[in-house]
Amino acid sequence: MANHKSAIKRIRQAEKKRVHNKYFARTTRNAVKKLRGITEKEEAVKLFPEVSSLIDRIAKKNIIHKNKAANLKSKLAKHVNKLA
Repeated sequence: MANHKSAIKRIRQAEKKRVHNKYFARTTRNAVKKLRGITEKEEAVKLFPEVSSLIDRIAKKNIIHKNKAANLKSKLAKHVNKLA
């Protein structure tokens, strides 16, 4: 267990950030799965900007790496464009 006040505070902050980051990462993964599961182009085109924005936001907060965000958005764009 931590012996210093600052270490105890750091543990509290780290736990709070972990839960916060976990929420956003999970929400984004669910949105990506939902978009990948869509088979109709109109629906996918409508949802893509929202998912893309969500990915950008978590990359900006350093929850995921910016290159991973770019790869995800690229693959999702390919998926949307491939739909008939």
